[in-house]
Amino acid sequence: MFNSLQDKLDRAFKVLKGQGKITEINVAETMKEVRKALLDADVNYKVAKNFTDTVKEKALGLDVLNTISPGQLLIKVTHDELAILMGGTKEDIYLGGNPTIILMSGLQGSGKTTFTGKLAYYLKTKKGKKPLMVACDVYRPAAIDQLHVLGQQIGIEVFSNKEEKNPIKIAEAAIKQAKENGNSVVLIDTAGRLAVDEQMMNEIANLKTAVKPNEILFVVDSMTGQDAVNTAKAFNDRLDFDGVILTKLDGDTRGGAALSIKSVVNKPIKFIGTGEKMEALDVFYPERMADRILGMGDVVTLVERAQEQFNEEEARKLSKKIANNKFDFNDFLGQLQQIKKMGNIKDLVGMIPGVGKAVKDADINEDAFKGIEAIIYSMTPDERNKPELLNGARRQRIAKGSGQGIQEVNKLLKQFEDTRKMMRMMNDKNAIAKMMRNMPKGAMGGGMPKM
Repeated sequence: MFNSLQDKLDRAFKVLKGQGKITEINVAETMKEVRKALLDADVNYKVAKNFTDTVKEKALGLDVLNTISPGQLLIKVTHDELAILMGGTKEDIYLGGNPTIILMSGLQGSGKTTFTGKLAYYLKTKKGKKPLMVACDVYRPAAIDQLHVLGQQIGIEVFSNKEEKNPIKIAEAAIKQAKENGNSVVLIDTAGRLAVDEQMMNEIANLKTAVKPNEILFVVDSMTGQDAVNTAKAFNDRLDFDGVILTKLDGDTRGGAALSIKSVVNKPIKFIGTGEKMEALDVFYPERMADRILGMGDVVTLVERAQEQFNEEEARKLSKKIANNKFDFNDFLGQLQQIKKMGNIKDLVGMIPGVGKAVKDADINEDAFKGIEAIIYSMTPDERNKPELLNGARRQRIAKGSGQGIQEVNKLLKQFEDTRKMMRMMNDKNAIAKMMRNMPKGAMGGGMPKM
C-alpha cells in the first residue's frame, strides 16, 4: 500500500538531511520533490500544488528546536497536512433510522457487491446489527448470484427478485420485509456501468428519491487514481452522497485517489477495502494513513486487529500454560490461525514502525503457514501435546505425511523449542534480571542487532 509514494517522499526529505536550519531555499527544493512525488502518485495537480504551498508556508513559520532536525520538523508538518488532506478525522457511518437504509453507488467493477457483503458482515459482527442485503442490479444476474453466495458465507439474508426489472419496486419490497422481520439495516446494491451515463444516473437518482436512504456510499476502485476522483465528482453532482469507499487499497502503490478525493468532492472516506476476505474492511483514519504513507507504521490498527482475535480468557489460559512449561503444538497452531485472521501478513508487518520500508520489496508468501500447518496436522494428538516424543522415526513419518522435507520438520521443531524457551524466560523475572546484569555495558545504547 502506497509503496511507490512512500519511496519518493523518503527521497524528497533527504534533501534536508544534514541541514542546520529550515530556509526558504531548502524547503522549496524539498517541496518541489514532494510535489513531483504526489503527481507521480496520480494526485490532482491543483491538490498537489495547494498541499505543498501550505506545507512550505507552515514550515517557514516554525522555529526549529534544538532537539529535532529540520527534516524531522518538515516531516511532522507534512504528516499533519496529509491527515487534513484526507479528511482530518474519521467519519462514522450513519446508523439512524428504523431500519437504516444504505444505498451503494459506483461503476461496474468497482467492488460494490463485495463491499455490500463486507459492510453487512462488519455491521453484524462489530455493531450488533441485523442487516438485510438487497440485490437491485437488474441487468447483471451474476451480481444477484454473487450477493446470495456472499450472504451464505457470512450468514446474512439476501432479498432479490429476478422476475422484477424495476429496482425501485425491489427496494421498496425489501424495506417492507425488513420492517416485518426486524432487520435494523437495509443495504441496497445497485447496478453499475463501465462508464458514467445518463441512464445510470437517472436510475440511481430515482431510487434515491423513492427509498430516501439515510446514507449513500460511493464505492470506487482506488487503483484507478484520477479516474476515481473524476467519477466521484460526477456521482456526487447527481447524488450528493455521504461518503466514499476505497476498494483494493492493498494493491494501490500510488495512492492518488486516497489523497485527492476529499479535496475534490468534499466528502469523507469512510471505509477502505484491504483484501478479498469478508473481514478485510477497515474504518478509514486519516492520521493513521498519513503515518503509513510516511513509513511510520500503524501500531494502533495492528493492536486493534489483534484485540479482535485474542480474547482475555484465552490469553490468561495461554499465560498459565507458558508459566508451567505446558505450551504445545495445539497452542502454537491456535496462535498461527489467529494471526492469519488478522489479515494480509505483509500488510501487518508494514504496520510496525520502521519495518514497512525494510519489507516492502520482500516476497512474503501468504501461503507461508500452510507447510507449518501440514506438519502439525500430521502429528498424533499425543505428539502435539508432548513435543518431546518426536524422535527421529516419528519425524520421518510426519515429513512423509505432510509432504514436507525432514529438514522442514526439524526446522519447525527448533523454532518451536526456541519459542518455548523465550516464553519461559519472559515469564521468569529472575531470568530477565540475570540477562540484563550479564549484558555488556552500553549494549542497550546502540549495540542492539538490526531486525
